[in-house]
Amino acid sequence: MIQDADLWRLLQDWLPANTDPDRPLMTLSTVTPDGAADARTVLLTAFDQRGFFFHTDSRSRKVFQLATNPAVALTLVWDFQRQLVVQGSAEVAPSSEIAAAYRSRSAYLQQLAWQNTVEFAQLPHPERHRRWQAFADDHPDGYAQPETWTGYLVRPRRLTFWHGDPEATSLRIEYTATETGWQVSRLPG
Repeated sequence: MIQDADLWRLLQDWLPANTDPDRPLMTLSTVTPDGAADARTVLLTAFDQRGFFFHTDSRSRKVFQLATNPAVALTLVWDFQRQLVVQGSAEVAPSSEIAAAYRSRSAYLQQLAWQNTVEFAQLPHPERHRRWQAFADDHPDGYAQPETWTGYLVRPRRLTFWHGDPEATSLRIEYTATETGWQVSRLPG
């Protein structure tokens, strides 16, 4: 739990509110079963004092990797002047949160949850467009949550805030979870 008031305020200042429709992209880094690093870009769905949420298809490579090793890093970069790196452990989010996240997605992202498959990716570009439109036409009232939709909560163990400064050195502030709270360190940029 993020109970340190300064850290919680800093996160709220740095990240867009969960109600902001423009969700930030982040790089999700995982570990493969053979110990290699893997990374891909996902949306930060939300964050709260428990941690950071993202959602995906349960058949994805990242879900398999998380089942094998839940250690992750999230990297958020924006404005070329700010970066947040979150290191922690991923766990399946509560089903109510997963359902709420799906309902809050745009129609495009809801349809993507249905059609972002290996089979669809193999189709030629014009056929993908045709099938995308046909699927939309077949669901004029929207898209129910697919059974393969899932979500994860990343509970942070370390958060590193980096702020660039073109007129001086960059600033890095790192919060590391301890048994008694969060240890704060200022590091070279």
